[in-house]
Parts: sequence; structure tokens; C-alpha cells
Amino acid sequence: MNSLSTTMRAVFRPSATPKFFKVAATQQVRNASILGSLSDTPGAYNKRIRRGRGPASGKGKTSGRGHKGQKQHGKVPAHFNGGQTTDEVVHGVRGFKNIFSVEMSPLNLDTLQKWIDTGRIDPTKPITFKELLQSRAVHGIKDGVKLLGRGAAEFKTPIEITVSRASKDAIAAIEKAGGKVTTEFFNKKGILSITHPNLFPDGHRLAGPSTRWDIEYYRDPAHRGYLSRAVVANNESPSLFFKPLIKGPAKQKKKNDKQANAANKLF
Repeated sequence: MNSLSTTMRAVFRPSATPKFFKVAATQQVRNASILGSLSDTPGAYNKRIRRGRGPASGKGKTSGRGHKGQKQHGKVPAHFNGGQTTDEVVHGVRGFKNIFSVEMSPLNLDTLQKWIDTGRIDPTKPITFKELLQSRAVHGIKDGVKLLGRGAAEFKTPIEITVSRASKDAIAAIEKAGGKVTTEFFNKKGILSITHPNLFPDGHRLAGPSTRWDIEYYRDPAHRGYLSRAVVANNESPSLFFKPLIKGPAKQKKKNDKQANAANKLF
């Protein structure tokens, strides 16, 4: 039995180690010192310059400014505040940005006419943000689309278009050609529901304007606002502050009521 086991071990365990085992073993040998020298490549970062920290840094003593004179004494780096924490870090950066401003994508009449002539936009159907975006007449809509009057003299196609804002020249040119312009308020979600209706399978109710400026803009018939129909029907003013002038029978009735009230006063 012992002789059989010895024979089997000799068969399955050769006396000499194969060469490919030696190669694999050689490749697996690694030095532990690699772990102590891991670092970024030299071009991956910029070394910080520490001035006035001794001659070993190369920027010690005079900090690279040399001796005396205007070039050493006369100026400091921009935003330097005596070595303490800078004002930008302590107080933050504020200003130079209007938080109430909106970014309207411009759309000129000459571009619109060219798109119609080349068949990119169908003038027989109402034109909305979806048609403008799909035809690439505008490249991205952030806060809305404003219709501008460049090329008003050459515009000749009657269309029905809905935009966020429109200039007087653009409105006059489209209506002269037999078309119709409507300005309507859209917030970001409203714009998304128009341009990508597939994202709202149950529909989306458009939000109305909330600021006074927006409400008065879309109540004004001169801007062809979508809220101006009720203003005209009720003889109101687009302004939320100024009252409209009373004319005709209503003015006479108010005058008669004032006289009647004056006659009934005791003092």
C-alpha cells in the first residue's frame, strides 16, 4: 500500500517545476516600497508657492521681490487684505447679477420666414414652442421665446403663433400679413409640457403669471396678451394700480350720483 501511494505521488507530482510556473512566480514578486512612493504625475497638480518661508523654498526672505524700491514696497497682489482671510471668503461674492432677469430665446421674422419657405415649419398649423424647438428655429428655451422684428418688410406668410413676448414691429408685420400673435406666460414646467407633452400623459395645467409686471404685460392688448380679452370686455385698464377713465353713460351716472349725494348732506 505504501509503495502504491509513493508511486502515485511520483506520477502526479513531477520532480522538476515547469518553466511557466517559474515565470508566473517571478511576475508575482513585488516590492513593498511601491506603496510608499505613490503620487500623482508631475503635471497633475501645481505646487503651492509659500513666500517668506526660508531660502530652501526659493521664495524666502524678500519673497522674490528683490531689495527696496517701488517694485518691492509699492504694491500687493489683487484682493490682498493684510494676510487675513479675504473678503470674498468671509462675506461671499454678491452683486452684478439681477435675480429677476429672464433669458428669452430670440426669434426674428426673417428666420421664421426662411423656415417656412424651406418647409421646416408648416404655416397652416398653429406654431408653438414645440414646432420652433423641433425645427431648430430656436436652440433651447430657458425662460421663453421673444419674437423680434428683423426682416419685417419681407415677411409675407399669414401664421398663428404663440410666444412669451413680442416686439411692436413683429406684431405689426404678422398682422399685416393676415396672421395672429398671442403672448402667453410660461414657467419652466409649462415650457416642458409644451415641448415634451409625452412627459405629461395626464396633461398639465399651465400656471398663470404671479408678479405684477407679468400680470400687467399679459393684460395689455398692445402686447397681444392672452389675458387682455377680459380687460377689453370689462373696459378695464391693463394696470393693476391706475383705474380706467370713465366715458359715456357711466360717467354721467357717476356725476348724477355725486350731485344727489351732495344734496342730501347736512353740512
